[in-house]
Amino acid sequence: MSKSRWFDGKAGLVTGAASGIGRASALAFAAAGGSVVVADLERARPGGEETVRLIIAAGGEARFVPVDVARGEDVERLVDTTIATYGRLDFAHNNAGTVAEGFTADVEEEAWDRVFDVNIKGVWLCMKHELRHMQDHGGGAIVNTASVSGLTGTALTSPYVATKHAVVGLTKVSAGEYANLGVRINAVAPGAIWTPLMQSAPEPLQQMMLAPQPLHRFGTAEEVAEAVTWLCSPKASFVTGVTLPVDGGLLATPGSYSPFLSPSLGDRGEA
Repeated sequence: MSKSRWFDGKAGLVTGAASGIGRASALAFAAAGGSVVVADLERARPGGEETVRLIIAAGGEARFVPVDVARGEDVERLVDTTIATYGRLDFAHNNAGTVAEGFTADVEEEAWDRVFDVNIKGVWLCMKHELRHMQDHGGGAIVNTASVSGLTGTALTSPYVATKHAVVGLTKVSAGEYANLGVRINAVAPGAIWTPLMQSAPEPLQQMMLAPQPLHRFGTAEEVAEAVTWLCSPKASFVTGVTLPVDGGLLATPGSYSPFLSPSLGDRGEA
C-alpha cells in the first residue's frame, strides 16, 4: 500500500490543529486519504478554519470543531461529532498542549493547574472517549504528543516536563491495556521544532533550544507529522507503547552546562 492510500476511506481527529504540529498532522492525514476533524480552542477558530481550507483546497475532507480538551463534555462532543460526520474514528492525534515557564518555586498555582489540565488531563480525556469507540468498532490508532521534555528534564518548564513525562507513562499503560483490542497507542517526542511558538521566541532562547541537537537545525512540523502518520499507518502495525523522539539527535547526546539554566547565587544577584 502506497503512503497516499494509508488512510483512504478512514477518518480521525487532530487536536491543537489550528497551527504548528497539529496543522501539519491534519494536512498529512488528509494527504494520505483520511477525512479529518480539525480541533482547537474557539479562540483559535481562524487558524483551525485555515487548516480546513488548506485540506479542502488540496482535495481532502475536513471540518473544524471547537474544543477545550480539559473539559470532558467538550471532548465527548468532539468524538461524537467526528463519528456523526464521517461514520467512524480510525485515528487520533492528541496534540493540544500548553506551557508555563519559570523556576519551579516561581510557577503560579493557577498556571501549574492549567498546564496539567490541558497536557495530561486533556490527553486522558481524549483517549477515554476515543478508546470507548475504537475498542467496539474494529480498533484504531492513537498518537499522543509528548516531548523530549517527557524523556529528560528541561529547565524552567517544570509543569510542562511533569505533564509530558505523564503522557509517556499514560501511553505505555494504555498501549498494554488495549493491545489485544485492536488499538495501537504511541507517542511522539519532538525536540526543537520551528513552530509559530518557537518563531516568536527571543533569538537567545531559540539558540538555547537548538544547541543540544546534533542535527544543528530546527525540525519542521511536517517532519513530526511524518512520524505521527507513520505510527498510525499499517506500516507500524507491530508498534505500540513507543515514544518516538523526533529531536535531531538531542536525546542521544548530553546537553551542555548553561549558567542561565542552573545559576549560582551570584548569577541570580542574591547574597
